[in-house]
Amino acid sequence: MTVQNIQKGEVLPRHLAIIMDGNGRWAQQRGEIRVKGHKEGANAVYRIVKHSALIGINTLTLFAFSSENWKRPITEVNALMELFAFSLKKEAKELHQNNIKVRIIGDKSKFSKSLQKSISYIEELTSNNSAMTLNIAANYGGRADITKAFIDIAKEIESGNLSSLDIDEALIQKNLYEPLDVDLLIRTGGEKRISNFLLWQVAYAEIFVTDTLWPDFDIKDIDEALDFFSKRERRFGMTSSQIKEQK
Repeated sequence: MTVQNIQKGEVLPRHLAIIMDGNGRWAQQRGEIRVKGHKEGANAVYRIVKHSALIGINTLTLFAFSSENWKRPITEVNALMELFAFSLKKEAKELHQNNIKVRIIGDKSKFSKSLQKSISYIEELTSNNSAMTLNIAANYGGRADITKAFIDIAKEIESGNLSSLDIDEALIQKNLYEPLDVDLLIRTGGEKRISNFLLWQVAYAEIFVTDTLWPDFDIKDIDEALDFFSKRERRFGMTSSQIKEQK
């Protein structure tokens, strides 16, 4: 899907989410250590963020580090944290100049103080930007996200600001790290699972799985996924005839 095609009326997902899988396998296939794959994966992030903003994606959420990834070898976890911190510092000014708002979603309390400081800096720097919202899901888990929402609601009930009768889907969704429903979920690396990512938000997402490993994921790959999305009939539980009647 080119910029020209979008100008002609191709449908874009308002919220695009990507499970960036395959960094380790990419490195192992080349006889490199896994960290090399993560570094190449960071380059893929730069080009996909730039392209997504260019074509007009409203919100892009990237799954960078799950709450389960702490179980990986300590050397790999440490390298990932260093790469994360370096990337935030390296790209902050350019993201800001391109009017991109950056949010780190997930439990940030487990990160080092220096990394938390880098996160606060880029979030504050870009907080008023409006061209695109870039969510980086780090120390994130979908179940933890929903649990946090219920805890936040429970606190409001305990303080007397809410009643249990106020609880509905809209209230729960409002209290998630990212309340916007996902329209298109892309998973690279060929695995066919959601991996505890945005469980509530992907309820009606179109899902595109590609065998391309994340470090190799390029503009042509994301355009293929966007073409797939533009051809989908999104029914949200209704029939095709009902959808056509609404148009």
